[in-house]
Amino acid sequence: MPNRLSLLLCSTLLISANLAAQERHEFVMANFHTESGVTLPEARLVYGTYGHLNAARDNAVLLPSHYMAKFRGYEWLIGPKLALDPGQYFLVATELFGNGSSSSPSNTPEPFHGPRFPVTTIRDNVEAVHRLLMEELKISHLRAIIGFSMGAEQAFQWAVSYPDFAGRIVATSGTAKNYPHGVVRLEGQIAAITTDVAFQNGDYTAPPTKGLTAFGTVWLGWLYSQEWWRRELWRSSAKPGTTFEEYFNDRRSHFIPGGDANDIILQMRTWERHDVGSTPGFNGDTERALRSIKVPLLYMPSETDLYFPLEDARYEAAFIPKVVLTPIPSLWGHSAGAASNPADARFLNATISRFLAGESVASQRP
Repeated sequence: MPNRLSLLLCSTLLISANLAAQERHEFVMANFHTESGVTLPEARLVYGTYGHLNAARDNAVLLPSHYMAKFRGYEWLIGPKLALDPGQYFLVATELFGNGSSSSPSNTPEPFHGPRFPVTTIRDNVEAVHRLLMEELKISHLRAIIGFSMGAEQAFQWAVSYPDFAGRIVATSGTAKNYPHGVVRLEGQIAAITTDVAFQNGDYTAPPTKGLTAFGTVWLGWLYSQEWWRRELWRSSAKPGTTFEEYFNDRRSHFIPGGDANDIILQMRTWERHDVGSTPGFNGDTERALRSIKVPLLYMPSETDLYFPLEDARYEAAFIPKVVLTPIPSLWGHSAGAASNPADARFLNATISRFLAGESVASQRP
């Protein structure tokens, strides 16, 4: 989900004063080996922390970031009266490779600058965070992993790659595999950028603004449900008197403010290649990988998600032994999984709170 929407969520929800205690950090790894076969001489992982690690080192919760987001993208979930009280938990919020802060095409020197940066996978990101937890933070077990969208992809990968590392998993608006329809969508959005003549095969000297606007137009058409548009729910975040044309032109022109085109494309490549079945040892068998998940997993697809459709989630849930399938009843499409409106925020926080406490959560049959 774009960072612009994440910032909107933070401003519309009453964020606790405790969030002022959040801290930004960087973890630097030498000679980081990627699944593509390329070794980065230096890889940087940006992350934020909230709260404090207790003496037993057993109160940590991991929050892996979503598409092009910074570590503050989960603050709709953090606070004394929300699901994650930083007075109780030590929260580690990580940023994906390619977001412009962690190692990315835009901030990596040659020979890996721009379009020459290797395509990093979800597993690459999980491996980097595993190193962060083990080597820098000295954390060998997590209370939970909670992820939205590409963060949910990471949560599923953790459950398969490191089945005993976290006590519980929560995945909102994201699946364990990106299916072919998702590849078609992402390739369309990539093409919107790359067909701009200013893109210059990724070696542009100025941002390909026409391509980025076309990308924003395509992405925006998938972000919310069709009924969301029909009911004009966009008005809830627009200034009074804003016309549809004004709202649409502003959103598509500033979809990811300041986002670099190569970074935007890199994270789409990461997204479209995701499949827990391609984890070593599973030989491409996604269903067998899902069956291997040991811990309780709260699966919360949005009922109207066009990126990760509800039926994909139901299909996957049928293979997960300890799954609790609880769809989000929302018209806000993909963004419902990150509390894009007060009703979804209440539903997510209440449901996740009960799940983390080991209480019963309403579940649908896969």
